[in-house]
Amino acid sequence: MIQKKATSAFRYAIGMFGTSIPINMFKTYASAYYVFGRNPGHNLETDQLALIVFIYTFVDAIDNPVYGFLSDRTRTKWGRRRPWLVAGTPLLILSFVLFFSAPETFQGGSLFVFALLTYVMTGTLDSLINANYGALFPELFVSDAERAKANGMRQVFQLVAMVISVALTPLVTEQLGYSLTAVIYGVLAGAVILYCTFGCKESSIEEVAEKPQLLKTVRDILTNPKFWAFGLTNAFYGGAMAMVLSGIPFFVKYVLDLDGKNNTVLMGAVLLAGMIGIIGWVQIVRRVDSVKVWKTALLLFALAFIPLFFTSGLVPTAAACMVAGLCGGGIIATMDLMGARIMDADTEKTGVRREASYSSTIGFMGRLNGLFSSAALLFVNRVYGFESGDVPGERPADAARFLFVIAPFVLMLLGVVCSRFLNFDHKEKKETKQKTIDEKVEASWRE
Repeated sequence: MIQKKATSAFRYAIGMFGTSIPINMFKTYASAYYVFGRNPGHNLETDQLALIVFIYTFVDAIDNPVYGFLSDRTRTKWGRRRPWLVAGTPLLILSFVLFFSAPETFQGGSLFVFALLTYVMTGTLDSLINANYGALFPELFVSDAERAKANGMRQVFQLVAMVISVALTPLVTEQLGYSLTAVIYGVLAGAVILYCTFGCKESSIEEVAEKPQLLKTVRDILTNPKFWAFGLTNAFYGGAMAMVLSGIPFFVKYVLDLDGKNNTVLMGAVLLAGMIGIIGWVQIVRRVDSVKVWKTALLLFALAFIPLFFTSGLVPTAAACMVAGLCGGGIIATMDLMGARIMDADTEKTGVRREASYSSTIGFMGRLNGLFSSAALLFVNRVYGFESGDVPGERPADAARFLFVIAPFVLMLLGVVCSRFLNFDHKEKKETKQKTIDEKVEASWRE
């Protein structure tokens, strides 16, 4: 393995800003745009959108491991990850813009097909980008101190991106519309991703170094109990967050009875508190084992949904959202550290670099939130009679409260339970692991 000079933590971390902008607008406002954001009679019904999300979840189950495996086997003078990031970024931006640019004449079946195709395109290209971006993290930053610094920075960048792509989007789309907003966000995101990519000093792995084998990689991942404990926890947390963010427009409209501008207030409260929370939680991680911090933050975040259930005004709801955001900051600050430690343990055990395979498969587990979101949309359709913005049913407020509070709370409780099964040997040292890896790779060259 040919080592290059160290990568700036800032240069890598800012990439999270770019990767977060498209996917957050995509996941948060897909329902707002297609269910009640178009002209009357030209919207999708909630069960149609639920079907789209359901279909994509199975596509995602296939594309994530494939992308990770191909990335791990790539050998170029530019590294393993950078070629995929450079090729995938413009395609992601194109599909993202198309998703929010459905022709006004489309309705019924034509709108469903268009939404399905562009949803799958955008989702699968986001998987490609994040599999490779995430795989760079444990390689570029070896020690726990380096990782804590880089991860803290990139999570702050992620929340800044969410302020733009989630909290400010209702204000921007009101002035510019969804299509032009997607163009602006897409160009900004693409420029930042490429800036990050060309600045990452990835280590070159020689052609003679051992390449991962597909069946063995799949078997090792699926039989790794740490992967399942972390992956399921990540899935439940991701589902809860997806529902909170996508549920805010419903809650504001049908519970608070306010206009869409107030979406920004609640989303801003969650994200601003999360940003402040990350800074505080990173300081705690320096003094307390990161696994304990992660598990504690998960529990506190779950409990934070209880007061949200009883709020009805904008100010108390915003205050409760800030509490949830502060708790969620602890999860954001530590989650990627857990994933990196799982990758370290696998590389130490096998001597084969499979970060992208793990990163993409863990990413897929996080995207299981699509199943949860699909089930929740179908639930409010069948139980509360909420079909679309055109036909909200007789209990739209109850439907909104279910999406925004009840379903996320249940998912977080499940996540807390799964997290209890993830434990590491604290005697292991990262420096020893890296030495072992390098010795094995060097030995393979000599052979």
